Amino acid sequence: MDESPSWLPSLIILELYDGDWEQYLAAIYAVFRRDFVLSRPNFAGRRLGLKRLPLEGGKEATFWHFISEGKDEETRLPDLRRCERIAWIRPMIEAVGTVKVLAWPAARKNEKRIQVCLLDFSYMVVLADRGDYLLPWTAFMIDHEYRRQALKREYEAYMASQKS
Repeated sequence: MDESPSWLPSLIILELYDGDWEQYLAAIYAVFRRDFVLSRPNFAGRRLGLKRLPLEGGKEATFWHFISEGKDEETRLPDLRRCERIAWIRPMIEAVGTVKVLAWPAARKNEKRIQVCLLDFSYMVVLADRGDYLLPWTAFMIDHEYRRQALKREYEAYMASQKS
């Protein structure tokens, strides 16, 4: 999906900053700071924390997880599509419990997670469940149809288990 669902903020495009990465980084960090540092989203009455460390360039670890990809923390690289959608994350978290997003618990790497997806499974926000609070963990596009279908089946299985 290359355009924003109508209820989400517009994409923040690098070209709006004349391709200047430093200006762009400052702009998307300002959105992150507004949405997660200066105030915190609400998730069904649960406190949302923030993974601050390690700070890199004065920016919190959660910010870097939101805008970059890679398995190794030291070699993660910025992903422009993640950067463009940073303003989507808080509204998606706050939309849990409405018809705008789907959300369900999942186990990943022996950790409890809450996955929040757009209805078409094209974009996901992941929250780490730490018991008495949640950590916004990462957010990313889901490019491959097979992955979207797998997430859809996982969500449907969770919903079916709630009915029995």
